[in-house]
Amino acid sequence: MEVRLEKVAFSYGKSMVLDGISIRLEPGNIVAVCGPNGAGKSTLIKCINRILSFKGTILISEKDINTLKMTQISQQVGYVPQDNAQVFSISVFDMVMMGRRPYIGWRSREKDREKVLEILELLGLSHLGFRDFNQLSGGQQQKVIIARALAQEPDVLLLDEPTSSLDLGHQLEVMELIQSLVAEKNILVVMSVHDLNLAAWYADQIIMLKECKVACSGVPGDIITPENILSIYGVVAQVKIEQEKPYIIPLHKVKTGG
Repeated sequence: MEVRLEKVAFSYGKSMVLDGISIRLEPGNIVAVCGPNGAGKSTLIKCINRILSFKGTILISEKDINTLKMTQISQQVGYVPQDNAQVFSISVFDMVMMGRRPYIGWRSREKDREKVLEILELLGLSHLGFRDFNQLSGGQQQKVIIARALAQEPDVLLLDEPTSSLDLGHQLEVMELIQSLVAEKNILVVMSVHDLNLAAWYADQIIMLKECKVACSGVPGDIITPENILSIYGVVAQVKIEQEKPYIIPLHKVKTGG
């Protein structure tokens, strides 16, 4: 399912966050949205599933999302927020069942329970079904939240900093899971990412934001360059190639002002 943004803009009061964003995102790809703090990465993610009201047009499979009901959007777009902290006790099974809400009322059906069991098995979480979500490790919690989003049966999966609170091992585990989901289901994954090396290794497309706009967009090998890193982040870096993929060795931050 293709997603297309046309001149999308968003501001908090008088503070512009996104300005004239026009991009095309195709299914079967992992798209990493990168950029400095405050560049609008999370805001862009939240506009795509209409958590935030924006100016411009966002089309999902040629349908303007502003003409769709939230239930319709939720059946097409899954969302994994940055903060997954829970303040109440809930089982893993029930947490994932919450993803079925776009299809059911307050009472689940047998087919919904079967879908949850199917997703838990797909993600290797079946043995945790009756565990309390709050008692899981950070990596396990993140996989459960992804499972909840997949229970919506989305064609588009949005992830806001999916690995930011995880150690290296769990980061790789989550990213490999995302990669396998794209390969198996041909879905579109759009994720905001701070770690450029992680983005370069796993993403098919990188979108770099700077000062509310798209600074550059393309395959990692074209985007991860010393010139772009200097221009967008103000960092002098070396870029080396490993297994045909770029990785960054930051050298120093460029000093500005006095």
